[in-house]
Amino acid sequence: MNDTPAALPAAELLSRAASRWPERTAVIAGGKSITFREMDRAASRLAAALANAELGPGRTVAILSPNRIEYPIFHMGAARAGSLQAHFSIRYTAEDLVHVINKVEAEAVFADASLLPALRAARRRTPSLKTVVVMGTATLAADEMSWDSFHAGAGDKPPKVAIRPEDPFCITFTGGTTGFPKGVLATHGSRSYIAQVLIEPFELTPRDIAVLGTPMFHLAGLGSWFVPAMTAGTTMALLPRWDPAAFIAAVERERATMGFLVPTMVNGVIGDAGFAPHRLATLRLLNYGGAPMPVPLLERVLETLPKLGMLDHYGQSEGGALAYRPPDRARDKAASNGIPFVCTQVAFFDSDGKRLPDNARGPDAVGELCVKGPQNCVGYYREPELTKALFTPDGWLKTGDIGYRDEEGFLFLVDRAKDMIIAGGENIYPAEIENALFEHPAVKECAVFGIPDAHWGEVPAAHVVLAEGQKISPEALADFVAMKIARHKRPRLVKLVDALPKTAIGKVQKNLIRKPYWEGRGRKI
Repeated sequence: MNDTPAALPAAELLSRAASRWPERTAVIAGGKSITFREMDRAASRLAAALANAELGPGRTVAILSPNRIEYPIFHMGAARAGSLQAHFSIRYTAEDLVHVINKVEAEAVFADASLLPALRAARRRTPSLKTVVVMGTATLAADEMSWDSFHAGAGDKPPKVAIRPEDPFCITFTGGTTGFPKGVLATHGSRSYIAQVLIEPFELTPRDIAVLGTPMFHLAGLGSWFVPAMTAGTTMALLPRWDPAAFIAAVERERATMGFLVPTMVNGVIGDAGFAPHRLATLRLLNYGGAPMPVPLLERVLETLPKLGMLDHYGQSEGGALAYRPPDRARDKAASNGIPFVCTQVAFFDSDGKRLPDNARGPDAVGELCVKGPQNCVGYYREPELTKALFTPDGWLKTGDIGYRDEEGFLFLVDRAKDMIIAGGENIYPAEIENALFEHPAVKECAVFGIPDAHWGEVPAAHVVLAEGQKISPEALADFVAMKIARHKRPRLVKLVDALPKTAIGKVQKNLIRKPYWEGRGRKI
């Protein structure tokens, strides 16, 4: 994209798409489909209904739902109404819902029928919540209403609301891996800027059909993939919940040209019993992000699907979309997270908070990646101290990722700062050990983390899920790693497990794995 995109109210992106491609299919989900014109009209109707219910500017509305056709209508309709919108994980317990609803003071929740039990259990402790709108079939309580009844009396004309790019737009929540999730607040301008900037590097066109495997309540699924695709006129087929067989079937059925997944999902696809390369023959590009992809897994995909472009995308809820690795650099830059998007400024800071020189390059110039740019969030919603800690004194957002730049400007993120193992004063990065483990054909998934050690303070350990039908001893896996990397980095403990705990978007929850090993020992999990 040669021209600097304009910071727009987010809903204008849909209006522009509808004017350019009115009859093109915008969304496919649950056996239904809508065109861009129909989606634009539906968003205006929801905006009018929100205005009728006095849920416009200054009010917070929330959605609790898997991917379904109403989700993007809610997103664009609430944007058009000027409401502040919050996106809740479908894995939230009643206790989680009490926390997030009260945190944002949501006055309405649009909930999928299957998730009503948890919401109902939370409702008596959420005094701000006055309206529950149910999507799907359910026996409604007296204080609940259906999607259709909420729209009763609303026309197709949206309310006349003056929305500025700097106005608060939406709150997405972090994974909640260290206690209750934190709400990340973004503006209209930041999200619309991301959507426009990503079109060219993501190779999005009106001729493409993409299958979205990740949930839309997360930044990756909604802000980094769905909205840019919508802005480009790309048709999006939504999977309600992740299932490798369903992804393969959707690619076949829709003759999809693109897919949006996280690495664990990619692993699930090529390991699925129903996988065959010809079933994904229409795919030209697989865009993945949300977590690092182990290099051996990437190489496995490139070998299995040699004609498929693999585009790595790096971002986070707080920093927004940050970097990408073009498909033509997948092999020679396999370990890299790519180059920054045009909107993203990057810098690295050492452990004392001192900025490293911009010309410091290579593995000897490792530091915490910090970013600036219009894609950054405002901060954590109603968390001033956490927001202050998120930024350096001169306004750089701390990503919490440790890495460096090479001579070409490609970013190499070696690990999360909180996951780094400090053994006898030496830094050990779990990702390096995980890459070594992934080279063994018996390994399907793995997670490396630190466990307490009386002499070294902490040492590496690994939980490993074996591929179906494979057998190997923990000792043999540890010895295999010692042949691949420096021997002192080999895991001192390898435990074979049936599964690894993951967030709703497929990130491994290392905090849950570490917890039993560190109980009562004072390490911040």
